[in-house]
Amino acid sequence: MQKWNESAVTEFILVGFPTNHNFQSFLFFIFFITYLLTVTGNIVIITVIQVDSHLHRPMYFFLSNFAFMQICYVTVTAPKLLLGFLSSTNKISIDACFTQCYFFFFLGGIENFLLAIMAYDRYMAICHPLRYTTIVTSKVCWSLTCGCWLGIFLGSLLPVIMLARLSFCGPNVINHYFCDVSPLLKLSCSDTSFLKSIFFSLMWIIVFSCLLFTILSYISIISAIFKIQSTEGRQKVFSTCGSHLTVVIIYFGAVIFMYVRPREGYSFEEDKLISVFYSILTPLLNPFIYCLRNKEIKQALKKYVQSQKGLLLRLYK
Repeated sequence: MQKWNESAVTEFILVGFPTNHNFQSFLFFIFFITYLLTVTGNIVIITVIQVDSHLHRPMYFFLSNFAFMQICYVTVTAPKLLLGFLSSTNKISIDACFTQCYFFFFLGGIENFLLAIMAYDRYMAICHPLRYTTIVTSKVCWSLTCGCWLGIFLGSLLPVIMLARLSFCGPNVINHYFCDVSPLLKLSCSDTSFLKSIFFSLMWIIVFSCLLFTILSYISIISAIFKIQSTEGRQKVFSTCGSHLTVVIIYFGAVIFMYVRPREGYSFEEDKLISVFYSILTPLLNPFIYCLRNKEIKQALKKYVQSQKGLLLRLYK
């Protein structure tokens, strides 16, 4: 990324989670295992959906996109966090810092919109089952996802370009484990009031528009479920959206608490802990939520594991 400002600061120091050496090693192990499980779990979901023809449906097409986004999302912050546990001073160049900030903001926006799109898909499947296949076509799925990725990719450029134009005269210590917008604004020696209003207004618009759309979709879904006479029918229909609803509650709850709240009275120490929850732990939970709560994913995973076992047995005979 081009250097847009004339800052005296050329690099930042990420504080991370300062503790003694032994506990640093323990935290490195915990976060490394978490990162490894997150990437592996989401790769498994993508692979299972790709190899099982029964899952070549819009619901799982969107889930594949979501799993890919989760891999990218956690990769933006976790590797740099892990490096911080191995070095005494975790430095990051100013350009790398803005780049990390951009991709974190971009992928966070993608997550909001993908969750809203997945809610729309479940709404169409449950509330309009006869028209579902004619409305939610392959072309529509690709248009929604490509529009989502491209729109957020371009829309995220403006606030980060404005951030990169700020001056940073010192200090250069970021009390966080990655380059988030709030601590960067606090370190700038420029007037950040306009950028703060732009950034947090944009966050409000993205988060609450997607959340409102998702809530309205689920109001219609729940209404349709209650109209089903049999308990078994209700459970079967609810099982198709239970995983997504769980992820929605966890994600939006954490993001609203983190960003869409008054900034006064909260420390960066609290922000770091909340950030760990939605940027590292939530991507870890998602594969387990979808695998444990979705019967089709569980069956496809079991079939895939059995096929791989059979292949290994044939190779070693």
